[in-house]
Amino acid sequence: MSHSRQTSNTAGIALDTLAPGFADPVHDTHAVFRTLLDALARPGRIGVIETRLPAADAVHGAERAGLAAFASLLALCDYATPVWLAQPDEALAAALRFHAGAPLTDVPALAAFAYVHDAASLPPLETLASGTPESPEQSATVFVRVDSLTGGASITLRGPGIEDAHAIAPAGLPERFWQERTALAAQFPCGIDIYLVCGDQLVGLPRTTYVEMN
Repeated sequence: MSHSRQTSNTAGIALDTLAPGFADPVHDTHAVFRTLLDALARPGRIGVIETRLPAADAVHGAERAGLAAFASLLALCDYATPVWLAQPDEALAAALRFHAGAPLTDVPALAAFAYVHDAASLPPLETLASGTPESPEQSATVFVRVDSLTGGASITLRGPGIEDAHAIAPAGLPERFWQERTALAAQFPCGIDIYLVCGDQLVGLPRTTYVEMN
């Protein structure tokens, strides 16, 4: 993805406090990428990131974001993909700059990838890049951390990758999220691909999926 961007670079990263990256970058990146693709191909199904990060449980940056979010961003981001962190997280930002070479932006609309640690403060989805009819790929992929992927209000999903209908019940999302997501679905092929993440688990919500609030 190519975005004009207002980004920040980093210098003087303290290596002794840096969150570790993948032990085997090529193998681990491919493994995480396959899990992410499968989650989008099978909307609503809970996927698990099984790739572990060295001593990740001892590094507060990786621990705060959770394995699914951190590993996914490491696998997807590079020097050409600006990342927007909805909540400041210096440890996560430093790790993404160092391990992935990813620039950080403070402008949501310029982000190729976004991470929202506090779902309650999720910005309006329309403030994120959703592409254009000519270039729908110029859109954001958004990771939203939720309290749980089960136990919340039931939502019905329909569309490609779903035989008939599939119900999910993530907890911790504001109700307006589903209303805004429904509005975006009508703009296909434009839209935003979203992952709900919790710990080492995730659920994919591709732009092709329609949602019904029960």
